Amino acid sequence: MQETSTGARWLVILTALLQIALPVLPSLGIGQPIGDQSDEVSTLITPAGWAFSIWGALYTGSLLFAIYQALPTQRRNRLLQAIRWPAAGAFAGNAVWALYTQSFGLSLVSAAVIVFTLANLLVILRRLAAWREGFSGGDRWLVVLPLSALASWLSAATIVNIAASLRFHGLDAGSGAPLVSAAIVLVGGVIAALALLRTFGNPPFALVFLWALAAIYAAGGQQETLIALATVISALLVIVAAVLGLRRGGGAHWLEDRSSLSGRGLSAAR
Repeated sequence: MQETSTGARWLVILTALLQIALPVLPSLGIGQPIGDQSDEVSTLITPAGWAFSIWGALYTGSLLFAIYQALPTQRRNRLLQAIRWPAAGAFAGNAVWALYTQSFGLSLVSAAVIVFTLANLLVILRRLAAWREGFSGGDRWLVVLPLSALASWLSAATIVNIAASLRFHGLDAGSGAPLVSAAIVLVGGVIAALALLRTFGNPPFALVFLWALAAIYAAGGQQETLIALATVISALLVIVAAVLGLRRGGGAHWLEDRSSLSGRGLSAAR
């Protein structure tokens, strides 16, 4: 694989900065805060407000990844070459989503943008899971951790955004909202569990998705028993899938140093 162009490395940095900068536009009088827009179309699966504090860690991780991938010592890092473009696409998606949502609300357009963002992150997740050469310490902490966490949060956020978008356009389940919302949470749990099985129990993905489920339980789960039950079942599915995935070789894949994987590979686990 050829060395990635300088332009691609700088694009990752630019988009990482944009996704952090654009959400502060309302403080400059441009648009409404995302939290306010979300409150207007809140549903039973909208997470408790404290859950969104995770964006501080996600933004920090994204920025550290952007700096790491641009270092001269990483120019020929084949793992980074494989994920730079989808990483830039995901960061750009986050920036566009923030800009649009602050201006126009959580419409179906915002849902389409977040689906695009998630698609880029799922590409990264698959490439990380399929990586046979092992991860260096820098790769593990500055690539795998932040991008896996971002993919997990966007997986949950996509489901929440779609539900909010339907309400934005006047599509409300009425008295059936608790049942429909519980079904959506269960579908999300099944999707996350399948993703964990396919990615060998990716630990950051599992932990962040559990964080999202806990926040849904703390909000809608306190209002409706069906939501509480759905979040608990989904959490159990995620935990079981993570354990099974790690037992299939994920522990070696995600947690051990590159040197300890040399010459061994993970073909047997796959």
